[in-house]
Amino acid sequence: MSSSKEQHHLYKYYVEPQAVSDMTRRTLVLVLAGGEGSRLKNLTKWRAKPAVPFGGKYRIIDFALSNCINSGLRRIGVLTQYKSHSLIRHLQRAWGFMRPEIGEFVEIIPAQQRLRPEWYQGTADAIYQNLDIIYRHEPDYVLVLGGDHIYTMNYAHMLATHVQAGAELTVGCIEVPLEDAKAFGVMSVDEEYRITRFSEKPTEPEPVPGKSDLALASMGIYIFSMEFLTKALIHDAEDETSQHDFGRNIIPAAIQHAKSIAYPYLGAEGEPAYWRDVGSLHSYWKANIELCDIEPELNLYERNWPIWTYQTQSPPAKFAFDDEGRRGQAIDSLVAGGCIISGAKIKRSVIFFNTQIETGSYVKESVILPKVRIGKNCLLQRCIVDKGTVIPDGFQIGVDHEEDRQRFLVTDEGIVLVTPGMMNQRLHYERD
Repeated sequence: MSSSKEQHHLYKYYVEPQAVSDMTRRTLVLVLAGGEGSRLKNLTKWRAKPAVPFGGKYRIIDFALSNCINSGLRRIGVLTQYKSHSLIRHLQRAWGFMRPEIGEFVEIIPAQQRLRPEWYQGTADAIYQNLDIIYRHEPDYVLVLGGDHIYTMNYAHMLATHVQAGAELTVGCIEVPLEDAKAFGVMSVDEEYRITRFSEKPTEPEPVPGKSDLALASMGIYIFSMEFLTKALIHDAEDETSQHDFGRNIIPAAIQHAKSIAYPYLGAEGEPAYWRDVGSLHSYWKANIELCDIEPELNLYERNWPIWTYQTQSPPAKFAFDDEGRRGQAIDSLVAGGCIISGAKIKRSVIFFNTQIETGSYVKESVILPKVRIGKNCLLQRCIVDKGTVIPDGFQIGVDHEEDRQRFLVTDEGIVLVTPGMMNQRLHYERD
């Protein structure tokens, strides 16, 4: 049942496949997909972060949802809020194959202000405001996920660990460099991996015992026993001083009086498994470019763990011309269907579907989103070009950052974000 050959020392006992199947059927998955994703800047100006394209043909949320299906978890609710139209449309198109008559579903749960006139006040409040929907499905366990991370993980292993340990709360976690841990929830654990302390975005993260350069960071993956979750959410909702957030409030309170364990997500050799937070422009660019490696850590070609998505019916990618100085070619790159590389050179880049690149242009270490048009004799390097952008003939981006800053957004790491609005093209361009 494993996707990335993960292992974990808490997964101590052999569990009969039928028992695992029974656990998954009694579990409801709730995917938090309403985040603004403000660190992605203009990429989330017209779309929610989970709807941002990734890897040539997918959306970010496809990875969490595919993990659910591949793990045998087929009762899923997706909570939306921020600029959710393109996300909802994608979910309807890509995930409408489930069979509700046999208890399978991906149910879209928009923010409805069911209990008060305000929108969700935090991650815990988002679940609290939908407790009536949760009750309707009568789960024994609730798996809460973020819809904005890139990874492949078998949640059934974590669920079995939660049940075997008799835990009321289990938190998925991964080892990260100490400096990076300041952006996460960080936990301390005892020898049985019971959580003894949890700090949200600490200024001085506590290292893992014996690993002074690493900290144990929350992946934003939680499994709750239903009875405990209900009591915790109601108590938190009544606390006027709470921020109604899992990391800041629910988990720190839980470890004081409930059995709360950490589930380290590890690879076959005990090393941290692949997991990426693509919350910033640089991390988003880097995670895409990593896919161009000869043996990338994230294997999109794993037939036993497919990543599902909606894709347009596009013809195969086409590479035109074979003249010296006018040769359509792509080196160490991903090129999606419907693309036409007409006498242009692509190197270590991800080109999304239905993109056209004209003669004499050179695209290097760039992420080109769907339906982009790049004219003749252009040079683009270390760029992210948003959907539908048209780059005129002879344009250079990523060469002179001072000049780039006059029009585009340039990160501290030198990644240039280009959108149609920045090119004085359609302002409301998002037509996902």
